[in-house]
Amino acid sequence: MLRATDYDGVTRFDLARTILGRGRYWTTAYLVDDVLIDTGCAHTAPELLQTLEGITVRRIINTHAHEDHIGANGPLQREREEIEIMAHPLAMPILKDPVATQPLHPYRRLFWGWPEPSIAKPIEEGFAVVTQNYRLQTIYTPGHSPDHMCLYEPDRGYIFSGDLFVGGRDRALRPEYDIWQIIASLKKISRLPVKILFPGSARVRENPEETLQKKIRYLEAFGEQVIKMHRTGWSVNAIVRKLCGRKMWVEMVTLGHFSRKNLILSFLRKPQEK
Repeated sequence: MLRATDYDGVTRFDLARTILGRGRYWTTAYLVDDVLIDTGCAHTAPELLQTLEGITVRRIINTHAHEDHIGANGPLQREREEIEIMAHPLAMPILKDPVATQPLHPYRRLFWGWPEPSIAKPIEEGFAVVTQNYRLQTIYTPGHSPDHMCLYEPDRGYIFSGDLFVGGRDRALRPEYDIWQIIASLKKISRLPVKILFPGSARVRENPEETLQKKIRYLEAFGEQVIKMHRTGWSVNAIVRKLCGRKMWVEMVTLGHFSRKNLILSFLRKPQEK
């Protein structure tokens, strides 16, 4: 399933595999002049390629190498050999061989599928991709994944946040996420003069400074509670029950890979960085 909308000169593609007539676990790609930011998942690659017929795409920039953001890299590169793919250096092994380097749990295979390999060029923080109308600067923002980057357009105040910020109050996490790095990365982009935030899923947000600050305050306060409770003798499971409430449906769908307990453990892995 694919939905395309235009937003202030940017084309947004919302992509999801159709299961029982509904799109499940949406992800988002953006076309900025001739640059495609992320490419959705493998299941939606045919629809994206069909939608992009007759449209010039010279570069793909991946915010990170999770399977729901690189799924059309390989098919697009195979169809258009001139396309240059760019990502953080840590993403290179995954893009080259996703199956061998990024094993997928059953729910990830179901909703997003195995991406094809692609050949990419590593780019470091501060690198700028210049198009006819935009200048996209890379900002290293780890936490959601070690290779995560945001893209910032300073003249217009756009930020493409990938999965660093998608909104909401986190009550569950995957075990490999680093919550303290996520907070530090949120602080990093919150210091920029941002007018429009384009997330890797969920709605576009205008003037997002207060929204970002609210998310940072929530996570820091939550983390302080977790650490205080743990230091006074609360077990991890007791903290989960007290602060995160009842078991979430996403925990059942992911067989516990995405869970409340992982969130609590991430807060306890290292001390808060001021």
